[in-house]
Amino acid sequence: MGGLPGDGEAAAGTGAAAIALCFLLRTGAAGQAQVLMGRKKTGFGTGKMVGLGGHIEPGESPREAACREVAEESSVVVRQQDLNDVGMVEFVFPARPEWDMSTRVFTVSAFTGDPVETVEIEPHWFDLDDLPVSDMWQDADHWLPPMLSGRRLAVRITLRPDNETVADAYLEELAALAED
Repeated sequence: MGGLPGDGEAAAGTGAAAIALCFLLRTGAAGQAQVLMGRKKTGFGTGKMVGLGGHIEPGESPREAACREVAEESSVVVRQQDLNDVGMVEFVFPARPEWDMSTRVFTVSAFTGDPVETVEIEPHWFDLDDLPVSDMWQDADHWLPPMLSGRRLAVRITLRPDNETVADAYLEELAALAED
């Protein structure tokens, strides 16, 4: 999750920041499935391993934002038509409601370029069966593995007052998602 929560356009009717998040997928040299994540170097979540993404700008679709954010954070180019919409994650911070986020999550296997380190992200490829969960937000272990495996989910994560640990995680399987 890129940027500072609370900035940018709010999700319709929720007051939560609208976020687009994208996970690049590839087959590694030994034939194993891999995902690109990045160590956050600045802002909200500094030091954590995260997906590439950030705020959806006014007038921008979630797909447009995902493509823009991937390019800004890694110099990799992805096309909107190649994005696989795997769901939504609502993050609720009862102790800091200005941090609430409504996040559209995409995966993509078709992209151009090799990831490079930027001011915001230090990119790393990880095997899907060996995600760096100890370096990620605690909530990611609830929803990220099933989404990366292709399941489409609607997720609501409620954090405890420490804004780190999960108080409640609700996952619902989705048959299809409405387009942007």
